[in-house]
Amino acid sequence: MSKSIPRIEAIHRALQVLKLMASQGSVNVTEVAEHLEVNPSTASRILTTIEADGFAVRGAKRRYFPGTNALHFGRAPEVPALHDRLRPHLERLSSLVHETVHVAKLVGTTVHHSDAIAATDRALVLTSRIGKRLPAHLASSGKAMLADLAPAVVNARYAPTAQGATPQAVAFNLAQLHHELDDIRRQGYAINVEATEKGLVALATSLGHIGGEHVAFSVALPLARYSTVTRQEIADALLTVQHEVREAFSWEDQPPRSDML
Repeated sequence: MSKSIPRIEAIHRALQVLKLMASQGSVNVTEVAEHLEVNPSTASRILTTIEADGFAVRGAKRRYFPGTNALHFGRAPEVPALHDRLRPHLERLSSLVHETVHVAKLVGTTVHHSDAIAATDRALVLTSRIGKRLPAHLASSGKAMLADLAPAVVNARYAPTAQGATPQAVAFNLAQLHHELDDIRRQGYAINVEATEKGLVALATSLGHIGGEHVAFSVALPLARYSTVTRQEIADALLTVQHEVREAFSWEDQPPRSDML
């Protein structure tokens, strides 16, 4: 910068932090303090301000990632894959529940798991289900996302085929599914108790449609650790992170349409 042009130091520092974040993918207070040659307290205030304005998202271990506003600059911004952008929020959920957590998306009547963080500080833990597909009406994440849809859309997805079979050749009570989806809409989360795997319990919340995909977060744990207290603690964590995700992605979150099949 030319010496004849005055520089506003606070703005310059904020821009330097954004450039560092873009080059590294994420930063923490110590890295920013060293890069700017300032006290950690000053670096913390800069990061907090950037976060409050939507230019950064704080993940686990107090690392800051580019926020939604940081992705708007330029004519053709390169937006990271959705599971990468959701990763800080998945880490946040993992830090709250200390159980295995997943990102899942709804495709027709199946659930596809695209990312996970396995619990490591438990004597009995569940492994990642990345790449695994499950029937949506059985999986907690699938039910949470089906609850977003209008009943007519759910009916259309599970309509019998020309051969007389429902999708995936599964037999279940559609009226009972609708009753369960009504409960999920009221409480805000879904539960799967040994419906997809013996000894497994999972709870999930839908995140809505983000980046053209219908996605959800789920928490899986062994049945032996499941209780009324555990259920409420995990549900509270899921609903907290769900709110944070919807705030962070509000500019591209699209509610389901009644005709969305």
